[in-house]
Amino acid sequence: MSFQFPSFCCAMQKVIPRTLMPREITGETVGEVKAVADMHERKAEMARQADAFIALPGGYGTLEELLEVITWAQLKIHHKPVGLLNVEGYYNSLLSFIDKAVDEGFISPTARRIIVSAPTAKQLVRQLEEFVPEYDEIAAKLTWDEVDRLSYVPDAGVQT
Repeated sequence: MSFQFPSFCCAMQKVIPRTLMPREITGETVGEVKAVADMHERKAEMARQADAFIALPGGYGTLEELLEVITWAQLKIHHKPVGLLNVEGYYNSLLSFIDKAVDEGFISPTARRIIVSAPTAKQLVRQLEEFVPEYDEIAAKLTWDEVDRLSYVPDAGVQT
């Protein structure tokens, strides 16, 4: 699979735990690379800095982080769009699984619409720009404290 983000797209930031840098960063990087202490700090930093979340084809770590940001959106912890770059149908099986969960009543139709999917970066960015968050009645009543929301301790002594 090959894909390339168009130059018009956006500012890209890769947030990565220092321990994973030798293994995960290969070749030329796109955008800024920010090293952090651990996965918790990584997630907090990404949540704080991101205007949207985009999952590229990936493995367990990608799925874990994707489902977490979808859950955060469902609970109204953030109001940012969540996108799947569905290159060559990579995420079709996952989308079918989620649609089945909607059919069975485990996921609401409103929560299903949290996920934006497109086969190209250009289409995905366009859809993310047009995204308007919706909330189920229960989630619409929730409020979260900023620190609790991100589980982040500012200036925790981590140098980048």
